[in-house]
Amino acid sequence: MSINRREFVKAGGAAAALATALPRFSFGVQAKDETKQYKTALVGTGWWGTNIVREAIQSGSCRIVAVADVDTRQVESSKKVIAGLTADSPKVYKDYRELLDREKPEIVIVATPDHWHPLIAIAAMKAGAHVYVEKPICHTINEGRAMVQAARDSDRVCQVGTHRRVSPHNIAGMKFLKEGRAGKIGMVRAFVHYPGGKGEKVADAEPPKELDWDMWCGPAPLCHYNPKMHPKGFRMFLDYANGQLGDWGIHWMDQILWWTDEKYPKKVSSFGARHILEDNTNSPDTQVATFEFESFTATWEHRLYAGNEAEKHNLGCYFYGTEGTFHMGWLDGWTFYPWDGKKSVITYPAQLHEPDQQNIRELFADFLAAIKEKRRSVCDIEIGHRSTTMSLLGMLSMKLGRSVEWDGEKQVIVGDDAANKLLRRDYRAPYVYPWPTTV
Repeated sequence: MSINRREFVKAGGAAAALATALPRFSFGVQAKDETKQYKTALVGTGWWGTNIVREAIQSGSCRIVAVADVDTRQVESSKKVIAGLTADSPKVYKDYRELLDREKPEIVIVATPDHWHPLIAIAAMKAGAHVYVEKPICHTINEGRAMVQAARDSDRVCQVGTHRRVSPHNIAGMKFLKEGRAGKIGMVRAFVHYPGGKGEKVADAEPPKELDWDMWCGPAPLCHYNPKMHPKGFRMFLDYANGQLGDWGIHWMDQILWWTDEKYPKKVSSFGARHILEDNTNSPDTQVATFEFESFTATWEHRLYAGNEAEKHNLGCYFYGTEGTFHMGWLDGWTFYPWDGKKSVITYPAQLHEPDQQNIRELFADFLAAIKEKRRSVCDIEIGHRSTTMSLLGMLSMKLGRSVEWDGEKQVIVGDDAANKLLRRDYRAPYVYPWPTTV
């Protein structure tokens, strides 16, 4: 037997406090504030960047002055969406540096591929802009450190796009867990299992005339263009992203760190391989990682094939407690399964926005409120850095083929020079890595 949301709220459970859990914004249409409009720029005009700028426009607090992208096809598509929502006529740039210099935006949305996030976000903050940057915040851990430092030095708000921190069911679920309703939790299992096959190889090609491929690669290695990489496909190419753990995994690492009072794992071990895929990508199609904390163990697992039809959920986090198992999901909200068969299963549905079933609206509202109230945002860059670091430590351990001991205060790997070298990487000239080589 299960209890639905209405019955759960009436019972005075975790959902009852939802109205007071987030006093700064609502889950409906944002109330527009016409008293201030921030000069806003979008860097990275693809699918997700357009989702974000849509919410920026609908907030009523942003005037879109410029967009930047190395692919004019994406620019034109995004401009059509913008034109349908506002009379703003943003100027178009290919180079974000020129945009920052000429337009001097007050807000910059960074929605490029992962390997570009650090340089653009840091440059924007140094130029005086507040930044909304997509997850994962960086490609290597020391880039994240530099981003945190840039936010603190510039005294700018830097919001990370981990919008599950503001999703109604995630908030209600976290309250349920923190109240001890699942009992004492000793293990968390995070996972993503989507269906798929072997894939296929696609030949390299000349870059489309609308795309500046050299700048797309930017500080990362310059490789031959392949249609599998752009748009969207970059996430499974390890020079530009960190595979499924670096992409999907950060959302669930973030849920784990949100729940616990511990800020980082002490030890990380991960193994991965390519058992099935036969396409152009080079990230693991199968990976398992273990994160040892002081008071619990967390695991991650993914496969890029064989969708999970054998279990109730195909992604999320299982929190295993002495009172039962709690599943934090996405489209399916959250569910608590008591060990005591006489007790009812508790469910709480998701409340998400279209397109793409997300809660960017609430996160952007908090971003604007943080700017106005001169406070840190709910997904502050330091929070995003810790969650990204968990994912990157898993990838680092997999590449090394051994476990690593993490000193989260010093942000170094204990007694392992080879591992510490992987906390950064050399940038392709003329780009300069944003952190001293002595770190």
